[in-house]
Amino acid sequence: MKDRKKNNFELGRISAEEYRQRAHSGLAVVLDNIRSAHNVGSAFRSADAFGAEKLWLCGICATPPSPEIHKSALGAEDSVPWEHSQDTIAVISRLQQEGWTVLAVEQTVNSVSLEQFQPEPGRRYALVFGNEVFGVQQEAVDACNASLEIPQWGTKHSLNVSVSIGVLLWHFASKMH
Repeated sequence: MKDRKKNNFELGRISAEEYRQRAHSGLAVVLDNIRSAHNVGSAFRSADAFGAEKLWLCGICATPPSPEIHKSALGAEDSVPWEHSQDTIAVISRLQQEGWTVLAVEQTVNSVSLEQFQPEPGRRYALVFGNEVFGVQQEAVDACNASLEIPQWGTKHSLNVSVSIGVLLWHFASKMH
């Protein structure tokens, strides 16, 4: 049996406006000092793909409009609501005050391995991803409710931040929907 790729109509794509108006997913992304605009664009694209409510761009993160962001986001910067803040810790505090459980995605001595983490129904989660070289700043890790770690079996024990965002968002979206 031959298989064929679906055409754009069959994919059931919604408009950016429809994306912004649909029910809230209970999932948000916080980028802590991501230096590459291409990684920021990839974060927008993954956030759109997995239905994130909002993307927080903190510190040195590039912000739209940006040709580099648009190159990897492919327009997702127009669908996913976003906000910039110089202060990641202030964003974490604000989210917690609004009832979000904020999780650093970082290798820490007390991190929970992702395959062992089950999101609780009805709870809202914000995932904090860090700088390509230094990770999530320690002060931000300290401010979060807990840390999650992606299990890895190779020699590097690190993934590109855009890959990590895709892995975590897929995990949460698949468990929460």
